[in-house]
Amino acid sequence: MTLYAELHRHLGGSVVPRILWRYFERHSPELISRFADYSGFEDFYTRPRNTLDEYLELHTLVESVQTVETLPYFIYRLLRGAYIFENLAYLELRYTPYLRTPEHLSQSERIDMMAEIVEVVGKASKLPEYPIVTSQILCMHSRLPFEVNKAIIDLAAQSRQYVCGIDVAGGDSYSAQRMDEWISLYDYGRSLGLNTTGHVYETTAGCYPQLLPYLMRIGHGIQIPLLYPELLKDVAERNQCLEVCPTTYLKTGTLQDIRQLKLVFDRCFDAGVEIAICTDNAGLHNVRLPFEYENLLTYDIINFEQLQACQDAAFRHAFAWPYRQRPVSLLNGLLNPQPTKALTVMES
Repeated sequence: MTLYAELHRHLGGSVVPRILWRYFERHSPELISRFADYSGFEDFYTRPRNTLDEYLELHTLVESVQTVETLPYFIYRLLRGAYIFENLAYLELRYTPYLRTPEHLSQSERIDMMAEIVEVVGKASKLPEYPIVTSQILCMHSRLPFEVNKAIIDLAAQSRQYVCGIDVAGGDSYSAQRMDEWISLYDYGRSLGLNTTGHVYETTAGCYPQLLPYLMRIGHGIQIPLLYPELLKDVAERNQCLEVCPTTYLKTGTLQDIRQLKLVFDRCFDAGVEIAICTDNAGLHNVRLPFEYENLLTYDIINFEQLQACQDAAFRHAFAWPYRQRPVSLLNGLLNPQPTKALTVMES
């Protein structure tokens, strides 16, 4: 049994279509009233989009129903599937807590409520029957004001029992005009000792070299080896891992063929840049992490030795995993729902 680490999975995009459909049937039938049956909904939910912006609109569908009351429902099913079908030992869930607060509240009220969201997600993620080591990455958002994004950083610093890092999400093309803000926010986060990652170099519109020095990992980053391979030397020297999510680039129209990723992997391996293979939005894609690995092998993008290197890199660069290797020796402890010394260390 292989155990995996997942470093880049969005809470909004993690809900598989069948689970979401059943929730809508029971609680919000108006949201699916235009679909004749489940197959029509699944096709709509998982089909490729033309652009990243169009793709990201799907997140709003899920965010609207992920509330303080319903988050435990979704997280339980997420972890159940991740444990049973994906063999995950470690999972970082990322999301914007502000977008899980009621829209009718004032900005200050929504900011105050974010701490409750983080606590609910943290407590719901501790399931003895599915003992995956979990942590949260709180996402600033490219369309939220500076005050809200700074409050997200402050909340991350105050919630270290649940939170392992910060990110910026919301479409990388919207960050250009606010680059000074992002640099100041990331600099502030680093001054508080927070781990950092960020959605950059995913698309050709989101290439910001000035932001790279502030990141410990790079969310996606595929345009670096594709268009700016001269940056790989600095990326390697900073020990920055790329979080590559293969299926995403086909769903967003960023790449036309998955085999275009071969150049990404070849150039990164040649330059000594490590890659963690991730799902990004496993629910939107209806694709689980082991299939991402299998797909890369099937298309001869990586070989088995490189696959193992990527698996190992995911654990080495995990923000909340206390060991620097895959947990082969910890297998029994992780699969045992009773508290063990190994689990106690990992949860501290």
